Amino acid sequence: MSDVPDQQDLSDPSLRLLWRHRSAAKEEPTARRGPKQKVSLDEVVDAAIALADDQGLAAVTMRATAQQVGLGAMTLYSYVPNRDALLVLMVDQVVGRTELPKLPESPRERLALVAELQVAELRAHPWLLDVHDVRPWLGPNMSDRYEWHLHAVDGLGLSDLEMDQTVAVLVGFAASIARSEHVKRLAERATGMTESQWWEANYETLNEVMAGSDYPLAGRVGAAAGEAYQAASDPASELDYGLARIIDGVLAHARP
Repeated sequence: MSDVPDQQDLSDPSLRLLWRHRSAAKEEPTARRGPKQKVSLDEVVDAAIALADDQGLAAVTMRATAQQVGLGAMTLYSYVPNRDALLVLMVDQVVGRTELPKLPESPRERLALVAELQVAELRAHPWLLDVHDVRPWLGPNMSDRYEWHLHAVDGLGLSDLEMDQTVAVLVGFAASIARSEHVKRLAERATGMTESQWWEANYETLNEVMAGSDYPLAGRVGAAAGEAYQAASDPASELDYGLARIIDGVLAHARP
């Protein structure tokens, strides 16, 4: 009897699924069990994406996705091992269908484009903001995107680590703006009022409950912002302002 313990295979099956079109064999993964597959894995993932676009990420269950493509819930497990793997495939497939434009010559325009493309993608698929705690992100399309990101910051005199961090800052800032926009849309849907309508409806109540409170600076700045935005905030303006300041800082730090 061997004293060597059995070694559990800890490799993630999502990796082979992610790279199924670019692996050496370039073959669709073979079902582990069940009947011969009637639809492709791409069609399954597309159905899950459509479900998320229409109803949000919470609606994407294995059963609901299976129903979208005319499969039984258990049959879907012959395509993907679990919901987390399905989410990873969805993210990479969406990313792969966003065309990567040619990068402009201007460093400022290149950096802006990184953030603007991210915001546009998240506006089109806001459920991407709700995908958390799943791995890996090393799919072929995400890898293509990262390579494109790095070309956008290449040649600025940044170190390799600074290039990676600059991409992370731009993408993270873009995601924060997209999230703010999404939260505003959800609030409007829940209340049936735009933000400006909500403030108008609650103006007198706020004056009453806040009477006697001393917020001179907040009052002055808030009034200026409210006049400019006709709302408490304006993510589009925040995107323009914040992105310009981030790029100013990156270019000032860069060593061409």
